[in-house]
Amino acid sequence: MTYQSGKPILREIAVLAARQGGYFTARQAAGLGYDRRRLAYHAAAGNFERAGRGLYRVPTMPLSKHDDLVRASFWSRDADDRAQAVVSHRTALALHGLGDLFAGSIHLTVPPGFRKAAPRGYMLHRGVLDATELEDREGFRVTNPLRTLMDAAEAGDVGDDELAKAVGDALERGVVRLARLRGAAERGGISRLLSALETFGVAE
Repeated sequence: MTYQSGKPILREIAVLAARQGGYFTARQAAGLGYDRRRLAYHAAAGNFERAGRGLYRVPTMPLSKHDDLVRASFWSRDADDRAQAVVSHRTALALHGLGDLFAGSIHLTVPPGFRKAAPRGYMLHRGVLDATELEDREGFRVTNPLRTLMDAAEAGDVGDDELAKAVGDALERGVVRLARLRGAAERGGISRLLSALETFGVAE
């Protein structure tokens, strides 16, 4: 159990926050028995710190290397406290270490009906993602390498040389098989991805 200023932090909250980059929501805390009055008390005591509307952080936990992506995921939560955004496109390429791109804005894929206006520095893409296309990270989700390459090819904000480099990195490291990538590109009719694959020979 973690201690701050001589007061124990509820173990369940600490465990939850550790899986979410150090953050938790007021709604999550309420589900563990911490109402808003108790949250306010512990925030005033320094055991929790407010990180946004309805969002708290355990200050004794180190910030995640990808704290900006964790915060983006929490920003996207709906009325039922469920994260809607998935890290994708250029940001996912950088996260997977594919190519030499600088992500710049944080690229997120959100459901078609998502209504929140994107804050400065966020780039929203609308689409439906299958659970098999996602990877769980500490505090956020990201598209897997296969879906990431498909998105990058379709979005058009990644140059042909950059796309070819990302494809080459994925194949060299074995995070995507050539046959599977080619099959997905053919089914989706993604001509730019098929062109990038010509460099790497026929499918297995």
